[in-house]
Amino acid sequence: MENINYIKHLNSVFEQFSKDNRLNPTHISLYVALFQIWNNNFFREEFYINREEVMDFSKIGSKSTYHRCIKELTHWKYILYTPSHNPFKGSRIKMFDFGTSNGQVLYQSRTNIKTSSGQAQVPINKHIQTIENNKNKNKQRDFKNSNSKDFENGEKHKATVPYQDNLKTTTDKDYNEPL
Repeated sequence: MENINYIKHLNSVFEQFSKDNRLNPTHISLYVALFQIWNNNFFREEFYINREEVMDFSKIGSKSTYHRCIKELTHWKYILYTPSHNPFKGSRIKMFDFGTSNGQVLYQSRTNIKTSSGQAQVPINKHIQTIENNKNKNKQRDFKNSNSKDFENGEKHKATVPYQDNLKTTTDKDYNEPL
């Protein structure tokens, strides 16, 4: 399975995750950790894992949670997990192709998620503000009016913050004065 497209596969599997209400964040974290190990193994047909390494990658702290999630991912056809019961050998994992390579898809009904070779189009949802804040609107109007009156009268606007001109930017600088 060396023709796996990293981005397309992850996008497809994340779309599948969003449709599957059985999954929780631990399942997703475990799958992503297994996917990363699969990537490190150059997307081989099968690879072997070390439980401690996978638990560390996926941030799972409990062995029982790890075993429950990996068995559920196997039952729900996201992976094929074959335990070795040998701590020196490691368990065997086979990751399923989610319709992103040129090869045959193992579970066509579960994995046909409309991936194409073209540019992915992502909808842009912009928030449209429909309610205006009248308090801020009045404050802006008052601020604009006060500034324009001061400018017309030729008055300088007084600083409201004490010690605002520490760098003496409003007056001419005396370059003979030490810094």
